[in-house]
Amino acid sequence: MAIQDLDKLTLIAAQAALKGGIEILDVYNNEETRIVVKGDDSPLTQADTRAHKAIMELLEPTGIPILSEEGKHLPFEQRSSWKRLWIVDPLDGTKEFIKRNGEFTVNIALVENGAPIMGVVYVPVTGELYVGVRPYGSLKLTINAYAAITHEDLNRGAQLPLKVDRPFTVVGSRSHMNTETEEFLRSYREKYGEVSILSKGSSLKMCLVAEGLADVYPRFAPTMEWDTAAGQAVVEAAGFKMVEKDSRAPLRYNKKDLLNPHFIVL
Repeated sequence: MAIQDLDKLTLIAAQAALKGGIEILDVYNNEETRIVVKGDDSPLTQADTRAHKAIMELLEPTGIPILSEEGKHLPFEQRSSWKRLWIVDPLDGTKEFIKRNGEFTVNIALVENGAPIMGVVYVPVTGELYVGVRPYGSLKLTINAYAAITHEDLNRGAQLPLKVDRPFTVVGSRSHMNTETEEFLRSYREKYGEVSILSKGSSLKMCLVAEGLADVYPRFAPTMEWDTAAGQAVVEAAGFKMVEKDSRAPLRYNKKDLLNPHFIVL
């Protein structure tokens, strides 16, 4: 893809994430959250659906197919011909949204031939925006969601990873911790002695590794493609890896089964 096209799509994705964030905050701050349980027992709020609509209004004119958690999921026979697609989670961390701890994100990734080449992760409560574009790097900035984002805004972003003086740090989930993960942590304690545990919700866990605030993030619980595509783009563009637990191959996207394998970010 030409760099000019990728630049344009990056700005569109970032603006779409901000617009989705505005809708989420409107619900978060001003409305009683109504929760619906979906067929897979995961929660859905009106913030999810409003953010989805706002994001689609900006992504659909690009003409690139869209795979969104809250959209219509076409059969693989139709999706398999997509060489390029958007993968979107309008509200990642719905459980964190319901808990009102602020640790939820908007995730938008551009995937080409099964690999995420660009991703934006936006944190509505803080205004933090993570942007990763392979092979050009990752950055973080704080942005006013009501303003149009520009190339100048991106140029002011801090390049990731940051240099941070800290102990060996493993990042974990606020909502998912199991025996397999505990055993993984034990192996790192045996190797490094002091191991700090940093707990976060949503795709922020991937961004913490990209930012240089953590060394590794093991995920040995179910995730879907829209949970990880944008975070993987940020991680890889920052120079880190996000690989399947067993094969150590990078995670792939637009698969027949949209469920991810267990993975490690390092």
